[in-house]
Amino acid sequence: MLNKSTISVMLERLQKMLFVRNIEGVPEDVKEGHFAVIAVDGYKERRFVVNVSYLKHDSFVKLLERAAEEYGFDHEGAVVIPCRPSELERVMAQQEVQEKMFSCKPLFTFAKHH
Repeated sequence: MLNKSTISVMLERLQKMLFVRNIEGVPEDVKEGHFAVIAVDGYKERRFVVNVSYLKHDSFVKLLERAAEEYGFDHEGAVVIPCRPSELERVMAQQEVQEKMFSCKPLFTFAKHH
């Protein structure tokens, strides 16, 4: 497992990739606040466009750790993650559910009666 300083260096490099963009080099589907990720498992690969908010989630950071261990983090373009595309889909779906749960407003509020 990578230590916190290695993770922070990895995230800093990712931030530079995200914010130092040239217009011709960024695909049109990668909007501001997003980055491209390619999940690769053997001969299967699939490209995803991921919101930067996923960088706050442990399960996604663990995938980035695996990517740094496997491929390093000194390349341009999409981040390549060594995992099945279905695994990345599962992680992203879990994060979406968690974000929705925390952003939902309660249906009912209880007021204290005097």
